[in-house]
Amino acid sequence: MTLQPLVFETIPPAFQDASDRLVLAARSPATLRAYRTDWSAFVAWCHAQSVVALPAQPETVSAWIASRLEQGRKAATLARGVAAVSCAHELAGFESFSRSRVVQDALRGMRRTLGTAPTRKAPATVDLLRRMLDIQPDTLIGQRNRALLALGFAGALRRSELVTLEIGDLVSQEGGALLTLRRSKTDPDGAGQTIGILNGSTIRALDHLSAWCEAARITSGRLFRSVDRHGRVGGSLSERSVARIIKASAKTVGLDPARFSGHSLRAGFITSGAEAGADALLITETSRHQSLDVLRSYVRRASLLKTHAGHRFL
Repeated sequence: MTLQPLVFETIPPAFQDASDRLVLAARSPATLRAYRTDWSAFVAWCHAQSVVALPAQPETVSAWIASRLEQGRKAATLARGVAAVSCAHELAGFESFSRSRVVQDALRGMRRTLGTAPTRKAPATVDLLRRMLDIQPDTLIGQRNRALLALGFAGALRRSELVTLEIGDLVSQEGGALLTLRRSKTDPDGAGQTIGILNGSTIRALDHLSAWCEAARITSGRLFRSVDRHGRVGGSLSERSVARIIKASAKTVGLDPARFSGHSLRAGFITSGAEAGADALLITETSRHQSLDVLRSYVRRASLLKTHAGHRFL
């Protein structure tokens, strides 16, 4: 039996039972897209090596890890690839590789070779964000970018959350608004999370948002949309578009765009809060971190120099 590379996008008839659909539904759309890409790469590699992809031998998976390591892939990417191959095998009724000594040794060797420290993108802190807002052009695209950057920062939002926001998700309140997130990484079941958005006097996220909606004549549906060079408003923005807007804004203010990503707005709010001495629990009211350990890493990085032991003698 041959499993098609698109197993994670369209479940073949042989796998249409309820349990397999639930297995796929338990994973986020972003994870399934990544798994689909990884599985396609594994199938293509196996074909080139004239080895069987399904069921694959543990030695085959180990060799694939080694080949991707030589290509310069990151540790997280390699680990995700093995998870994708393992998931495909489980769906097809074969044993996964989770307990394979050969595969686990290969992953362990990969971690020793590459290390496991994540590559952190630069946070768009409040001062930097103000510069990014100031350089936006006085066009419809500029108004949208200002609204997106300001709201993404004020709500510590992920790019996946920004692109799915609808105008009805914001309810005005005195001094700001309440924003309801219908689904997010920390709320995969879609129970909904509500956070407060302050307009403030520096970032003025809600002012920028009102200006964008009025100029684009958006009264319902998705909040952030594409705009072509003729000023015509189109459909929803993609997550990649959000990252491109952030990178382009960083480049315009003279910074290396490679250091920034779609996560920079969220990281910027958390870092700015930590630098301002905000209580960690109050930061999580907006960031919605489930683990304080993750938040502490931001707080610690923000205070490494401010609370340095050498202040009294260096």
